[in-house]
Amino acid sequence: MRNGPVTCEIRYRIEPDRMAEFEAYAQTWVTLVERHGGVHHGYFLPRDKPEGVASSFPGLAEDGGGDIAVALFTFPDEATYLSYRREVAVDPDGIAANARYANDPPFISYERIFLRPLSRTE
Repeated sequence: MRNGPVTCEIRYRIEPDRMAEFEAYAQTWVTLVERHGGVHHGYFLPRDKPEGVASSFPGLAEDGGGDIAVALFTFPDEATYLSYRREVAVDPDGIAANARYANDPPFISYERIFLRPLSRTE
């Protein structure tokens, strides 16, 4: 499905004592994704779970750690995503963000996954 939308989820392992820095980092990338043709669905930060909430599938699920944040953004197609990658590399704000966080990012690690929407049958 190369012509369909490109949605990317980035799952960060963050340093909770550097949350303000992570939020500044996140705001920069929301702006850059949207400037270069994407829709940023936001960054989602850890919070306490609601009281009394149990797993829907006992024995199969466990609560995740409080040090995970998620970003989710979509480009309309692969060409637009690849254009974003080229353009952000020469965008002054992209260059500055990469330089600012290159040696000391406000997260410990991250993983990236590309997603496609599940077609709905009605």
